[in-house]
Amino acid sequence: MKHVLKVSALVTSVALGLVACKSDDPDKGKLAVAVTDAPVDGAEAVVVQFTGVEIQGPDGRQTFDFASPKTIDLLELTGDESLELLPETDLTAGEYQWMRLMVNAERGVTDSYIDIDSARYSLFVPSGSQSGLKLNRPFVIAAGGLTDFTIDFDLRKSVHEPQNDAEDYYLRPTLRIVDNAEVGHINGMIDPNLINAEGCTDSSAVYLFAGADAEVDDVDANEPEPVTTGLVEVNNDGDYVYEIGFVLAGDYTLGFTCEAANDDPETDDVINFTTQNVTVTANGTVTVDF
Repeated sequence: MKHVLKVSALVTSVALGLVACKSDDPDKGKLAVAVTDAPVDGAEAVVVQFTGVEIQGPDGRQTFDFASPKTIDLLELTGDESLELLPETDLTAGEYQWMRLMVNAERGVTDSYIDIDSARYSLFVPSGSQSGLKLNRPFVIAAGGLTDFTIDFDLRKSVHEPQNDAEDYYLRPTLRIVDNAEVGHINGMIDPNLINAEGCTDSSAVYLFAGADAEVDDVDANEPEPVTTGLVEVNNDGDYVYEIGFVLAGDYTLGFTCEAANDDPETDDVINFTTQNVTVTANGTVTVDF
């Protein structure tokens, strides 16, 4: 069964087009779409099977079915990594009303799935065939240009544990849609003393909040909510590091916590943060250490 994953109110920068390369037809432009991921604790794989892209624009509704489903492990696309979903595609220039991604995500079927503690569970969209990743705001494809988007699945907000004795995990997608002409990346190192402090869990993360000196809080569907998050990992040199990719240029507050494993997206949890301000510039990478 095909489903479509619905974009939340976090959709940003969707009315902008990037003029980066020219189409051969002066009445046409190009659309390209990639996916990336803000990871979640405890999972070894979070796999979503994409089957196509659908858009509504000057030529009516157009569907681009993939020759075969694209099965993508979103956990492999953290930080500034992304994967092309829809290659550069010629479309009539003009205003488009929406775009959506079609996926296979049926209850009890492991076409889309999550691996936890070496066990595999179905990952499904609970609202069925009427839900999906639907970009409800208009976007523009400029004549002779490329409109290039990246879609960020924030798995910390999107993946929910089974309810009412069910065995299936469910996906309530929280996504950011960003224009690649306007994004930068953040990375940095974490002092081991912060990782090993009293009260820490087995998972640390850095949360990103809009604005300088912003209030910080856990993920609980109430404001303030992080724009996105990045897990802290150990690199080949034994250092604790993090990456947050595809961030729109602007001022933000970073919040490090060593209690990320206590953050249940269904509840308001008490999470302690250490904060720093950061300014992101387009096409740049800024380093912020804790």
